[in-house]
Amino acid sequence: MTDQVDNWHKLARYDTNMQGELHANLLRNNGITVSLQPLSAMPGMNSGIVLWIQDTDLAHAQRILANIDTDGATPYEMFDEMSEATLNPTLNSAKDNNGGEV
Repeated sequence: MTDQVDNWHKLARYDTNMQGELHANLLRNNGITVSLQPLSAMPGMNSGIVLWIQDTDLAHAQRILANIDTDGATPYEMFDEMSEATLNPTLNSAKDNNGGEV
């Protein structure tokens, strides 16, 4: 299969569906049309995904993906950090001002 089909270009291939969907949503939030091609015909299989972009959006999409700042974190690590930040206020609210349990 080539990297170009009519006016669509293969932008990126991801090993996990979650990573591909995160990047696809980032591009969509920036006004770019994205087509997802799962690498498995079986629903629910986490076998990877390919992002396809229209040729008019290719350069813009490449710039967006090139500027993602993850500080070396995987999408799972970023999700874990967001979950911790969400949970900590709940955990901290159960303590009084002196650090003791309420």
